[in-house]
Amino acid sequence: MSDVYLGLGSNQRARYHLRSCLQQLESQFGQIDWSPVYVSPAVGFDGDDFLNMVVKIRTNLTVEALHQWLHDLEDRHQRDRQQPRFSDRTLDVDILLYGERVQTEGIVLPRGEITRYAHVLKPLADLAPELIHPTERKTLQLLWQEFAAAQPDKLKLTTL
Repeated sequence: MSDVYLGLGSNQRARYHLRSCLQQLESQFGQIDWSPVYVSPAVGFDGDDFLNMVVKIRTNLTVEALHQWLHDLEDRHQRDRQQPRFSDRTLDVDILLYGERVQTEGIVLPRGEITRYAHVLKPLADLAPELIHPTERKTLQLLWQEFAAAQPDKLKLTTL
């Protein structure tokens, strides 16, 4: 079994889709842990704010099988795959970390967005502050402190 961290985001009926996603993750993987929920501006396009959070699951699925299961989960939430990459979303679920695995082909791990976006790094650091990033070799808490010192934080805490 591996600890896997998933980034969740939505800006269309966000609370509904995130709550439903959490229920389905728990039904599939058993006990899950999750971070606080943050409101963040859309990135790469003009759109409504997103709600973002990170969830920890434990699984023995392969990365590819988990990715397919998550893709199907997004589809069950009417994810429109005809839209541009940066667009409104009912549900977006990304594998951020899969144990200490590093993959550079196919599904890239750890996901690069961890160190690029506050809406990914902050909830991840909240959930697992002492976890060491597999390629940066720093704790997530330290990565967040460095990130926050370098650029202003536009995140706001919210609830589901």
